Amino acid sequence: MGFAVNALEALVFIFVGIIGLIALAAVFLFFVDRFQTGDAIRRNYPVIGRFRGLFTELGEFFRQYFFAMDREELPFNRAQRDWVGRAASGKSNTVAFGSTRNLNVPGTPIFVNAPFPPLDDQFAKTEPLLIGPTARTPYLAPSFFNISGMSYGAISKPAVQALSQGAKEAGIWLNTGEGALSPFHLEGGCDLVFQIGTAKYGIRGDKGGIDEEKLRAAAAHDSVRMFEIKMSQGAKPGKGGILPGEKITDQIAAIRGIEKGRDSLSPNRHPEINNFDDMLDMISYVREITGKPVGIKTVVGSEVVMAELLDAVVHRGEDYAPDFITIDGGEGGTGAAPMPLIDLVGMSVREALPMVANLRDQRGLKDRIRLIASGKLVNPGDIAWALASGADFVVSARGFMFALGCIQALKCNKNTCPTGITTHDPRFQKGLVVDSKKGRVARYAYSIIHEVETIAHSVGVAEPRLMRRRHVRIMQSNGRSIPMNEIMPSYNPVSEM
Repeated sequence: MGFAVNALEALVFIFVGIIGLIALAAVFLFFVDRFQTGDAIRRNYPVIGRFRGLFTELGEFFRQYFFAMDREELPFNRAQRDWVGRAASGKSNTVAFGSTRNLNVPGTPIFVNAPFPPLDDQFAKTEPLLIGPTARTPYLAPSFFNISGMSYGAISKPAVQALSQGAKEAGIWLNTGEGALSPFHLEGGCDLVFQIGTAKYGIRGDKGGIDEEKLRAAAAHDSVRMFEIKMSQGAKPGKGGILPGEKITDQIAAIRGIEKGRDSLSPNRHPEINNFDDMLDMISYVREITGKPVGIKTVVGSEVVMAELLDAVVHRGEDYAPDFITIDGGEGGTGAAPMPLIDLVGMSVREALPMVANLRDQRGLKDRIRLIASGKLVNPGDIAWALASGADFVVSARGFMFALGCIQALKCNKNTCPTGITTHDPRFQKGLVVDSKKGRVARYAYSIIHEVETIAHSVGVAEPRLMRRRHVRIMQSNGRSIPMNEIMPSYNPVSEM
């Protein structure tokens, strides 16, 4: 009995002590808030005013889990993320009881089902497509769906490893992003696209330009199949890459050739490229040194500019042509970027892609310049739309981030990603197990390819690249849909047959 009383007294003592500490902390915070001058709410409502900041910080997470409907969130809604999650897990993506998508929203693509689609034995797998026919080592790309640029530094070591190994398993390419070629890109053995950013990470010379020997060394890797000169990207058109200093480790600094611990800011453009002739000269130079296909990545700002680029190609000759053009949408991407650029600069890929396809085809460059679509294309309908619009390939970054386990925590620009994808903190990285995640990467790619093929068969063609704009209708504000080939006619009407 005495022991029980003593235990109760101890509990009471501890409880009173905790209450006392809370009261003491509240009094301390009261005086701190009352006399600080930076926050008017906390100054007028000491202690209680702190809850506003807390709830604001937590609000985005509560909305994601409790309040937002399946199709409401941005940049990607729950329905989009869940589809990727099920695909990456190898689970069935069949649903019941009808679509949750509001098909009356203007701009919604609706695919035109054929009355007599191909029979089961009339389907065909998508054939590999040649890129860079004039290069010494052209690339016969196996898949129409691939991984877009995410650099080591922007994403973590285990993330790069899982993407590289998963890409190898799925037979797709992986773009290195502008952060240079790391050992973790190479170890998976997949096909790689080496992206040359404005800072020339990994191949930069003493004066900031391309170091020819470093470029040759990068090209010497058999797995490096193409080079992509990044002119601009959807997250920040008109501004160079931003890697916060807190994300720069010794290894990242060594690979990129930068200083550890200081923000690494790439130039807003390539200093040696002042016009389209300079651009074509660089493309030709890199292709001559490496012997491999070379293209550009850009966000489209206007039809006039893209017409000028393609006219310059016609004037200079096809030997100077980019082997591919990656069209990134102005919808924003994974990288750290100023909000005005993410929100307001650059055309959406939905507008830019069919326009550039027409400009290319008008100049007879369809078989010379491949078009690669990028920008918020993560689900089968997105990829099918892009192929029908004129793309030869589609690449995705955030789709594969979801496959790795991204929860859209919106911490990509910090070193605190809770899933270990965009952080170099070992505490968070331990949650990303490469052996598990590489399979998710491959399964997501397989699922996209399979379901895009399903859409192609439904509209009446044997394989996805045979889809045309007439196979897609676009919903209008009056509640009626119009065939896409009437809204944005193809240059060559025969291609719509």
